[in-house]
This record gives sequence, C-alpha cells and structure tokens, in this order.
Amino acid sequence: MGLRNSLVTVGIGLWMAGAAIAQADEARAVKIVNGVCFLCHGAQGESSSEVFPRLAGQHWEYVAKQLDNFKSGKRKSSAMFDMAAKLTPDEMVALGRYFEKQPVTAEPARDVALAAVGKYIFHNGNKYSGVAACASCHGAGALGTNNLPRLAGQFAAYIENQLKQFNQRERTNDNAVMHSIASKMTALEMAAVSEYLSGK
Repeated sequence: MGLRNSLVTVGIGLWMAGAAIAQADEARAVKIVNGVCFLCHGAQGESSSEVFPRLAGQHWEYVAKQLDNFKSGKRKSSAMFDMAAKLTPDEMVALGRYFEKQPVTAEPARDVALAAVGKYIFHNGNKYSGVAACASCHGAGALGTNNLPRLAGQFAAYIENQLKQFNQRERTNDNAVMHSIASKMTALEMAAVSEYLSGK
C-alpha cells in the first residue's frame, strides 16, 4: 500500500507540474500574441485581412513548423522572419497550441458557382490535367493533420496566393507534392478550390 500511495502521489505531483508548465506556456503565448501577432493575425487568430492567414483552429505542429521555417529562412517572408527571429522552439509550440484552441469562424463562400467547381476539384481532382484530389492528403473535411494545414475556413485570397507560390516555386518549405500538384493547376482551378475552402 505504501508503494502504491507513493506512486499515486508522484503521479499527481507530475500532473500538477505539467499543468503549471502548460499554464505558464499559455501565458507566455498570450503575451507574445498581444505584443506582436495580433497586429496581423488578430488576438485569437481570426485575422481581419485576407493578406494574413487565419490561425484559429490551425494544428499546433503546423504553426510551430512554419514559425521555425520563417526563422531559418526555409520559408520566405521578410515580415515573418523578423517576427520569428526572437522566438524559441518552446515559444513556437506554445503559440501553436494557443492558436489551435481558438474558435474557428466559418463564413459562406462569396461565389457559390465558383465554389461548386472548387468542391469538385478538391474531392475528385481533374483527370484531364492530372491534378490530384486535394482531399487525398488534406482530408474530405479539409481539416488537415498535424503536418498538413487546416484549410477549412481559411481566406480564399490567402489560399490562392499560396497555391500560386507553390506553382511558381516561390514557396519551397513544404513537400514536393504541392509543387507537383500546383504546377498543373490553372488559375481558375486555384481560385475555385480556394473559394470552396473559404466557405467550409
């Protein structure tokens, strides 16, 4: 009984220590967000400009990876390079976890007909041009995975811009699959898929 009680006590102690660290990490993330991130991405990652991505609900691993890539220069952005330059790996993770917990606000697509074309391409691809179905990697709900971004509810203009960057090899920090797929997409297909995803 004594050993069991000791193990329970140690377990509770470790859990409390972990909870305290998590609270400290979140407090640090909130401080960073309120000091820097909110200017472009909003206090809860909701972003009010299509130039800047919505981070609310984004997978924490993906956010941390992108911040690390901005800091190292693997992903190019003069603005984000400066923002990420001072962040530690722990702070990148804390920011990712903070934004992942924020509520996602969905808005209906503005162009219903264009979104319908995008829905077809997202789920089925285009066998005539060799464009693969986006859903095969990003999931039918466009919610992504730990390593792939959540696309549902993202600004159409932002997604379209990223597709163009992949198409033109201006964005090189993520896998070669995106280069291969985006290189086959027409301007209409990029706009359509982006419009569909923005309304999910």
